[in-house]
Amino acid sequence: GCLNHLRGIDFYYGSKQHAQKMVDFLQCTVPCRSKASQRLISHDIHSNTYNYKSTFSVEIVPVCKDNVVCLSPRLAQSLGNMGQVCVCIRVTSTIHLIDPRTLQIAEVDGNTYWRNPFNGLFNPKQLEEFIVMDIDIIRDQKLGAGAGMRSNKHTLAEVWVQKTSEMNTSQQYHCRTFLGHLLNIGDLVLGFDFANSNINDEYLNKMNPHHVPDVVLIKKSYDRSRRVKRRNWKLQEMARDREGMDTDDERQYQDFLEDLEEDEALRKNVNIFRDASKIPVESDTDDDGAPCVSLAEMLEELSLTDATGGEGADMMTD
Repeated sequence: GCLNHLRGIDFYYGSKQHAQKMVDFLQCTVPCRSKASQRLISHDIHSNTYNYKSTFSVEIVPVCKDNVVCLSPRLAQSLGNMGQVCVCIRVTSTIHLIDPRTLQIAEVDGNTYWRNPFNGLFNPKQLEEFIVMDIDIIRDQKLGAGAGMRSNKHTLAEVWVQKTSEMNTSQQYHCRTFLGHLLNIGDLVLGFDFANSNINDEYLNKMNPHHVPDVVLIKKSYDRSRRVKRRNWKLQEMARDREGMDTDDERQYQDFLEDLEEDEALRKNVNIFRDASKIPVESDTDDDGAPCVSLAEMLEELSLTDATGGEGADMMTD
C-alpha cells in the first residue's frame, strides 16, 4: 500500500526484494539518492531465525519541469558558461536546463546536483498570464568562447508582453524567450514575474541586477476546458477520489496530462488508451493550435468481460 504525507509518500511492501525494485526504478527514472536501514523486530533463539524490518529512504531532487532555477556561478561555468537563470524543460535521470537568453542547454545528473544544489525560485501557483504585444525572432545569436550546445528544438526571440491582469495600464515587460517558434502577437503565455517578486535565493541575490530578467516565459497558454473536451484518450490509473476540477490534486493531474500532450519524448514510455466514451468533435473554431496525441499512439483498452458485460464463462474442454 501507499500513504501520502506532507514530506512525501510511503510505500509498503511485503518483501525486501519488491522494495529494492522500487528503489532501482526511481534511480533509473529521476535524479535521487537513497539510504537503506533495517531494524530487528523479533528473533527466535530456538530456531535461530530473525525478523527484520527494512526501510529504504529515497530523496528526489526538488526540481520539476517548468521550474525556474538559479545556478551557482561555479556550476553555470562548468556547464559551458551558460546563464545562471535557467528553465527546467524536462526531468529524466538528469535535469534538462535551457538558458532563455541564449538557447544554451545542459544536463545535470544526480551527483552534480547534490554537489551544487539549487531549488525552484517559484512554485507553479505563481505562474502569471501574459499577452504577447510584439515579438522579434533572433536569427544570429553568437555565443562566447567555451559555450555549450544550443537547442535546435526552440527558437530564440525578443518579446514585449503585458499581464492580462494589467490590460488597463501601460505597463509592459521586455524579455528574451526560447518559445519563439510557438508565439505570435496576441497569444497568451504563462511566465514568472521577477520584476515584482521578492525572491530569497542565495545565488540570485548576488547576481548583477542587469543580468536578472524582468520576466521568464515558460509555456504557451491554451484554454483548458477546450483541451479537456477535445481529449479523446485516457490513462489507466489506480482508483482514487475525484473531488472536482478545482482541487489542487486534480489541477496537478491535468497539468500532467497536458505535459504528455506537449512532449512526445515524455509519453513514449506511457501507455495511452483511446477513450471510447469521448465522441470526436471536428470544429475549426475549437482548434486553437493546442498539441494533441495522435491516434497512432493510442492503444485499445483491454476488457476481460464478455459481450453481455459480465465475466466470461469457464473454458469448456472435451
